[in-house]
Amino acid sequence: MQHTMPPVEVVQLADPVEFLERARPILADEARHNLILGIAGTLRDNPSLYAEHLLWLVVDDGEVVGAALRTPPYNLVLGAGSDEALDALARAVAEIPGAVGVVPEVDVFVAAYERLHGVRREPRVEQGVYALDAVVPPATPPGTARAATAADRPLLVRWWGAFGREALGALEQDEEQNARSVDHRLTTPGNGIVLWEVDTDPVSLVSYGSPTPSGVRIGPVYTPSEHRGRGYASALTAHVSAEQLAAGRDFCFLYTDLANPTSNKIYVAIGYHRVAEAVQYAFVDAAG
Repeated sequence: MQHTMPPVEVVQLADPVEFLERARPILADEARHNLILGIAGTLRDNPSLYAEHLLWLVVDDGEVVGAALRTPPYNLVLGAGSDEALDALARAVAEIPGAVGVVPEVDVFVAAYERLHGVRREPRVEQGVYALDAVVPPATPPGTARAATAADRPLLVRWWGAFGREALGALEQDEEQNARSVDHRLTTPGNGIVLWEVDTDPVSLVSYGSPTPSGVRIGPVYTPSEHRGRGYASALTAHVSAEQLAAGRDFCFLYTDLANPTSNKIYVAIGYHRVAEAVQYAFVDAAG
């Protein structure tokens, strides 16, 4: 008598604690999967930050073989997954504006989603995923670092939006979400925003948050155009990264725009190394 294996099954969960526990084996590479780990950890620890969340696991014969999440209206965030798991996810997940994940998983998922849902991909941002476990101190420019406070909130919200426009191509800004993100970073343990000041004037911003089990993500990193090219972002990123390692983190992670050779160069110079490449895709009507 022939026995057929049970099909790959996509399970939707509500509880980020269960999601993280069950997905832990396939998300063990924290550097590669820091985005999904960090967002899921935020959903667990600070559920009010996002109005809604959706969590999916792909299960094959009782074993988790794929994972993804979404916090509408944002894109689907992919974790690890076999080709079969990513195809199953593409069948199960409908009406998403786009997807983000590391290569090659994101490309496998997007190809399946195009085929199944009558859309086509448009790459929006191609990124490098970097990790650091020891800082190489750069030359120190004039100025000093200090933790941002609630008194800096108007500036922080404005720079957060500017970063979204310039680095991520997010032309339509959700000012309320920007403000919530800033407030979250200012008030939540394990998160923060640090400013570089010259003569008490802020000239650069580095934030950190979305902790993973043993690391933390650095970003946004933003310097207004009139202050660029003077080493402020390098010095401040190195300072924040060193503080996080000194506080007990094993790693710091960050994302760079691969189209911006300057940012990729400065992070390597202070000790970051590339562990993966990631792509943010938007979906548009294939007939359009």
